[in-house]
Amino acid sequence: MPVDEAIEALIDVVPELRGERFVSELAGGLTNTNYKVETESGAFVVRISSKDSGLLAIDRENEYLNTVSAAEAGVGAAVVGYVPERSLMVLEFIEGQAQSAEDLRRGDKIEMIADACRRLHGARRFRDDFNMFDIQRRYLALVQERGFRLPERYLEFEPAVREIERAMAVRDEGTVPCNNDLLAENFIDTGGSFRLIDYEYSGNNDACFELGNVWSESNLALDQLDELVTAYYRRPLRNKVARARLWGLMSKYGWTLWASIQDGVSEIDFDFWEWGMEKYERAKAEFDGPDFQRLLEDVTLDT
Repeated sequence: MPVDEAIEALIDVVPELRGERFVSELAGGLTNTNYKVETESGAFVVRISSKDSGLLAIDRENEYLNTVSAAEAGVGAAVVGYVPERSLMVLEFIEGQAQSAEDLRRGDKIEMIADACRRLHGARRFRDDFNMFDIQRRYLALVQERGFRLPERYLEFEPAVREIERAMAVRDEGTVPCNNDLLAENFIDTGGSFRLIDYEYSGNNDACFELGNVWSESNLALDQLDELVTAYYRRPLRNKVARARLWGLMSKYGWTLWASIQDGVSEIDFDFWEWGMEKYERAKAEFDGPDFQRLLEDVTLDT
């Protein structure tokens, strides 16, 4: 489907994309719109960010700088152009197969996931930090201040969140450059290895958040989380499995509020509330489940 003249004019801002070309919209992108631009010199992705992304703790300059760092590490897409005043970034188009949650749940690419995460985590340090405890608090204050929808029982779990935060601090082992939003579609299989895209929420973070977020976003089985953590650290570690699982819980709990904010402000035709409630129902099951107290103990162990 042809894009409108306003998009064509915006793409013309980038010298490398002028002239003969074919432009098509790419699916996905809940805080931006993405276009594939094919020219004689190659294929590119144009990302145009939405106007309300600042409410969601997205810093576009941070995204740009971290995308460059991820590309230097050989795991992200190279940046071709950046026009911040037009909310526009141009990236290389990575040839490969974008994954689905079903693809990752098959379980045959766990080693590839771990390898891609290790490569990213070895990149040059990112500009900003990312901490879901801090972001969740910020999101909650915004939701309450603006009067956005809050799920039933949400505040009931706040004391449990503080328990998680205290338990995590016992064995805090520092941070590494993380994507922090590795839903399945951000994994591109280029034939035996993954490239990782979309650095909107990137920042220096606990490596176990990345692993737990992968588990949460694709709804992997618990034994697959064990396998992923073992593959990443190259040995079984009970405390790391617990840490990744608790971060996965915090991911669901925090992104629920992201969905509430988007439900209140976004003009995109998407049911953000339903999307968020699916995560929240899984978070509730974890908070109320029989393993919660054991996980708080396991995360403090040294093995």
